[in-house]
Amino acid sequence: MKKLEIDIPLTSVTLKGDLVIPENATAIVVFSYGSGSSRFSNRNRMLAELIQKQNIGTLLFDLLTEEEDQVYANRFNVDLLVSRLIETTEWLMGYDSAKDLHIGYFGANTGAASALRAAAYFGDNIKAVVSRSGRPDLALSALHQVTTPTLLIVGGMDVPVIGMNKMAFDELDTVKEMKIVTGASHLFDEAGKLLEVADLAITWYKKYLVIKEMSS
Repeated sequence: MKKLEIDIPLTSVTLKGDLVIPENATAIVVFSYGSGSSRFSNRNRMLAELIQKQNIGTLLFDLLTEEEDQVYANRFNVDLLVSRLIETTEWLMGYDSAKDLHIGYFGANTGAASALRAAAYFGDNIKAVVSRSGRPDLALSALHQVTTPTLLIVGGMDVPVIGMNKMAFDELDTVKEMKIVTGASHLFDEAGKLLEVADLAITWYKKYLVIKEMSS
C-alpha cells in the first residue's frame, strides 16, 4: 500500500494532501469536506481507512490553505471550493500512480455541494458520488447536469438537512438513492452510526466505482 504526504500544485496555491493507494486498487475516492473540517479529522480518517481496506485508494486534502481557512467566509465560498476540487481532480488524473484509477467523490456538509458541482463539470469521468450530511441544495442549479450515480446519506435526527437533501434528490436526474440512518445526528457521533455510513458508501463504490474484472 502506497501512503504519501503530497503537495498539490494548483494555479494560485499549493495544497497539502494525504494519498493512499492500495497495491491492486482500480479506483480512488477524493474527499471533499465542509467548513471547519480537515484531512486530520478523525471522522474523515476513519472513513478513509475503511474504504482503503476494500482496496480503494483515498485522497484527503485541504481545500483551503491554513491562511485562507482563517477567513470564515472562505469555508462557505462554494465557488472557491469547487474550483479547488476541480483543479485537484485534474492533477490526480495526471498523477502517475493514480492516472489509471476510476475516480469517485465523498462529500460532507458544504463539501457535498462542491463534489456535485465538480461531478457535473467532469461528467462521466467521475464514476460515483456519496454525500454524508451534505448540503446538495447549495449546488441546486448544477444538479440536473450530474450524470454520476449519487448516494445521499442523512441522519434521521438531522431534520433540516433531510429536507434539503429531499429537495436536491428530486432535482437529480441520474442513478440516485437517499438513505436516512435512524438514530443518527448531523455528525453521526452516535455509536456505530459512522460505520453505517461507511457500509453504505462502500457498497455504492463497489457497485459504481470499482472496475469489475472481466469474466473469461
